[in-house]
Amino acid sequence: MKTILLFLVMSFFLFSCKNNSEPTEKPVIETSDQSPSLTGAWELVSFYNYEDNKVIDTIRASQTNKQIKMYSSSKVMWSRYRASDSLDWFGYGDYVVEDGSLIEVLDYGSKAMNNIIKEKKEFVFDIIFEENRFSQIQMDAEGNALYAENYKRIE
Repeated sequence: MKTILLFLVMSFFLFSCKNNSEPTEKPVIETSDQSPSLTGAWELVSFYNYEDNKVIDTIRASQTNKQIKMYSSSKVMWSRYRASDSLDWFGYGDYVVEDGSLIEVLDYGSKAMNNIIKEKKEFVFDIIFEENRFSQIQMDAEGNALYAENYKRIE
């Protein structure tokens, strides 16, 4: 867990030059009985940093830091490309969406990711759906939002 948090903090510092102050609050999305499906390919477009469950910072993704997630009906695979980094980053496993949560259980990944998977295989996020967008939100032990990864559908 410490490794994951350290990696995320370092990532946020690297991309902090792309700050944008919008939006100022966690988005509220109306959901219907028939939620959009994650099946398809998704590209990371931004990160949100939270304080007191409100968005305090938006960090836009760039072409030099590209992350793609692909979902089938039960499998997930993601990869990250960073032009400035010689490390490969990817993961593969199962996922389920239930009760407003996205739960990914990774089987294996890149060498760097396998070191994280040895300590923690299951990753649980709050999820907010829109038809062609979704946000996966990392929560702390008290249920407060820490950060979000925001994706748009590309296929």
